[in-house]
Amino acid sequence: MDSTFTVLFGIVAILLPLFIGRLVWKRFDQHFGRNDEAYMDTLQYFLKKLAITILVAFISLWICLSLVFLGSSNH
Repeated sequence: MDSTFTVLFGIVAILLPLFIGRLVWKRFDQHFGRNDEAYMDTLQYFLKKLAITILVAFISLWICLSLVFLGSSNH
């Protein structure tokens, strides 16, 4: 039963950063867009948005998987 919970929590730990990354991508314009359409259409803005989204997603993936494997090592 313990391995079943590890697999289920692992699946959740992989899917959760996807949802967090999607939320960051959608909310990025509200916080950093400065309501300037010309700025929001630049490559610099897109790369910042992409980098922050990937960074947040990987950090949350690392934390989630660390918690899953920390909890599964108690056999």
